[in-house]
Amino acid sequence: MNAISHHKRKKQSLLESIVTKLKNKISPPQLITIVFFILIWVGAILLNMPFSASSGESVGLLNALFTSVSAVCVNGLVVVDTGSVYSTAGQVIIMILIQIGGIGFMTLGVMVAILLGKKIGLRQRLIIQQTTQSTSAQGLVRLSLYVVLIVFVLESLATLILTLHWKDEMGLGQAAYYALFHSISSFNNAGFALWPDGLSQFVGDPVVNFTIIILFVVGGLGYIVIVDILRKRSWKKLSLHSKVVLLASAILGLIGFILLFLLESWNSATYGHLSLWERIMASIFQSFTPRSAGYNTIDIGSMLAVSQFVLIILMFIGAASGGTGGGIKTNTLVILILATITTFRGGGQIHAFQRKISQESVMRALAVVMSSLAFVLIVTFLLTLTENVAEDNFLAVLFEATSAFSTTGLSVGLTADLSPAGKIIVIITMFIGRLGPLTLAFALTQNKKTNKIGYPEDHILVG
Repeated sequence: MNAISHHKRKKQSLLESIVTKLKNKISPPQLITIVFFILIWVGAILLNMPFSASSGESVGLLNALFTSVSAVCVNGLVVVDTGSVYSTAGQVIIMILIQIGGIGFMTLGVMVAILLGKKIGLRQRLIIQQTTQSTSAQGLVRLSLYVVLIVFVLESLATLILTLHWKDEMGLGQAAYYALFHSISSFNNAGFALWPDGLSQFVGDPVVNFTIIILFVVGGLGYIVIVDILRKRSWKKLSLHSKVVLLASAILGLIGFILLFLLESWNSATYGHLSLWERIMASIFQSFTPRSAGYNTIDIGSMLAVSQFVLIILMFIGAASGGTGGGIKTNTLVILILATITTFRGGGQIHAFQRKISQESVMRALAVVMSSLAFVLIVTFLLTLTENVAEDNFLAVLFEATSAFSTTGLSVGLTADLSPAGKIIVIITMFIGRLGPLTLAFALTQNKKTNKIGYPEDHILVG
């Protein structure tokens, strides 16, 4: 018996040693990628079960996988209608996947660890730093608690408001369920809706519009910005990151509103039957939703080509770093704009709000934009081949590719008709878009070495 017991202890010790070595070898970005991958497949298996479908028959593994990726990556693109195809159980699974994908699995893990009385080690703090995109490893546990509290308060308030607003029309039970689903989907910038036409029936409803807008705008700003605002409550005291994100978000929202209102007012298919108030509300909603929310209150496929192109630009820019949205991020765009202006002025120090922006930040921003642009163009090229799209529908392919990569979830109608190959391409695009090109690059790169060799400087003609 003693020999058997000793053998078991030795085997267990060896297993623990292997697990410890694997933990030490896997970097935080790699671990994030692995956990996202596992979560997606768990979701896909559950959604593929007959109980997840309203018909009692499986929706098919590829469709289930597509929905799971879209939920975990808080995208919103769907190949089957969420409200009619999936059962209540399936919709609840989607809700859970959205919440975990949006809030971050590590943030939830910290909350559970604190409740169980466990300490948060350095490795766990590094993972939290990666998922929240914090610039410092200090105060991350407190930040995680703030995140959970913010999510709970905002989603609860929105659920209450929408429940009271819809209860006369739907009944209290259904209103509460619909309110909870759309509150979770909105705050996490997922864009899943239980109506086949999105939120089109509420185009002029101020309660629904502003509740949903506030949720996805706040979620898109990022937890670091929200906590910064709650702590300091003064524009002068805010960090440079918060100031840049808030100002850029406001400017992009205003530009989007003006352009869409002016352009779509000429379009009878979208604004022709709307009153002036409804046109204003539709323009406000559609100017903010491409920033990664994915909801719509008008038919995106009926918009003018120039308006769809405006949405493509806004989708590509996306939300802020550390938020629930995707895209290249607003702060990335601002850094490149400031670098360009500084270059036009003859070079020198790049700065904003009397703060210097490091050269490393500029190089990272350039890497993000170039890799993102290249990836969107490659996906567009592949979808053009797999879907056999005619020349006059090329903009639709570019729109879907950008929407998938930026985790926006808006569609002009192409996603529902994707071929199996097209679905796989979009699945990969949503996954990479959620993790971010740089995070994925870091996750796949091992033994990163800094080149210590110095070479003589020379010049290449530019422009």
